[in-house]
Amino acid sequence: MDDVREVLPHLAQLSNAINRGRLTEQAMDRAGLALDRPAMTVLLSVHLADRPLRIGEIAERMQVVGPHVTRQVQELERRGLVRRIADPHDRRASLIEPTEEGAAATDRYTTTLMGWFTEAIGHWPEQDRADLGRLLRRLVTDVSARLTALDADEG
Repeated sequence: MDDVREVLPHLAQLSNAINRGRLTEQAMDRAGLALDRPAMTVLLSVHLADRPLRIGEIAERMQVVGPHVTRQVQELERRGLVRRIADPHDRRASLIEPTEEGAAATDRYTTTLMGWFTEAIGHWPEQDRADLGRLLRRLVTDVSARLTALDADEG
């Protein structure tokens, strides 16, 4: 339990430093995207998925409610960054996928972010960088599983 108490303030500090440093906004500027953060998160979710997604799947990945995602998708669609396609398994539903323009812009955005983080930890020994990646994947997996279980208990 003491380990968790030591880590949580550092996670909050990291989040605050990234937000305060306007990293997300700078990456969007370099990518030529004039979006708010929620729209960028939707675009990233769709682009990083291995297949087109339903609105509910995007909401689940973002841990928000569907109507919020619907509004963001409509805006992204209006800007030509995503498109709706028919769901081959359910004619009443549609799937969301990035357009070529949306995919290219998201690639520019992620390249900027990855470059920044690579520079920030580039002086770390290779094993430390590998350990960080492995532990972050594990943390995200375990926290996501706990949140899913918590949501199921409340439902």
